[in-house]
Amino acid sequence: MPPFHPAEKSANTAPKDAPNPHIAAMNNAPIGIFDSGMGGLTVMAALAARLPDEQFVYLGDTARLPYGTKSAETVRRYALQAAHALTERGVKLVVIACNTASVSLPFLKQALAPLPVIGVIEPGAEAALRVAPEGPIAVIATEGTVKGGAYVNAIHERSAAPVVQQPCPLFVPMAEEGLTDGPIAEAVAERYLGPLMAQLPKPKVLVLGCTHYPALKAVIARIAGPDVRLVDSAAITADAVAQLLADGGLAAGAKQGPHKFLATDAPDRFARVGEIFFGTPIDAGAVEQIDLR
Repeated sequence: MPPFHPAEKSANTAPKDAPNPHIAAMNNAPIGIFDSGMGGLTVMAALAARLPDEQFVYLGDTARLPYGTKSAETVRRYALQAAHALTERGVKLVVIACNTASVSLPFLKQALAPLPVIGVIEPGAEAALRVAPEGPIAVIATEGTVKGGAYVNAIHERSAAPVVQQPCPLFVPMAEEGLTDGPIAEAVAERYLGPLMAQLPKPKVLVLGCTHYPALKAVIARIAGPDVRLVDSAAITADAVAQLLADGGLAAGAKQGPHKFLATDAPDRFARVGEIFFGTPIDAGAVEQIDLR
């Protein structure tokens, strides 16, 4: 099935005053979301709450997670494969619900044009600057996101605010194992965030630069302290997607069908662990296993 492109669906063959069925079909097409695993379900949950009429197709590349330890070239290849799997299902927009893969946003925009593509880094950077226009801003993320400097670049394209970064590689497996609070989570968070928060001047805002990290938000907030604002890109991205749909005339005209879930490995585990991030149970029988390779 060829990729769905809004431009290919917009030709009006109906009479001038008649509803255009092609535009209606485009508006009612699902929104595609992908991540290396289940963390992006925090973004999907925010999107579903913000856009209740929309249908979503979520793809977790669970066979090849995490992306945060992979090379930029490998992540770009994986991201393109995931995006193509979604376009084959007729999506009207692709959301990169993975901070590491969002580094590939310019590449995917070009590869999928004219299909709209949005990542989580740009909205997160803008939200951090709204909180602290002059900084300092701290970013915690995977090794890949930190090494790529995606947040630093996005912030410095908009401001000269100082930015400090800290990779937190253990946060992802901890979140997926449900170790989101308690002594272990507290000790790991203190190791990562203690030195970061001890810097002078102390950061005014802390960006959760991985979609897994909101699962540990309570312990992160305690270690960071009450004077540090946390920025979770999930809700910010949902607002950006809503604006993009409105600007492009792509919003669904009525309530659409049930959401769909795709995983490249272990659909049972995807459903079980995914509930931590999605906030509601996921039926394992509704998770389709696919092969991106």
